[in-house]
Amino acid sequence: MKIPPNPADPLRQAARRMEAAYLSEMLRAAGLDKAQSAFGGGAGEAQFASFLRQEHATALAERGGIGLADAIYQSLKDRADV
Repeated sequence: MKIPPNPADPLRQAARRMEAAYLSEMLRAAGLDKAQSAFGGGAGEAQFASFLRQEHATALAERGGIGLADAIYQSLKDRADV
């Protein structure tokens, strides 16, 4: 019987944050950092667009992401077990 992963595990949380940071950069490279001028444009809108991109990346990572968090977690766990 496989024990389900504990989402409160600090290593798992760190791995998820690292995946979210990676996804945020990938979304930025894909053009998600470009403000759509929905609120008139300007520096404030550009700043909030980066917050929105980070929240999108965090939501993606928390819902399974692209599997990077699992690989990072296993690597961190292996190092912690040494």
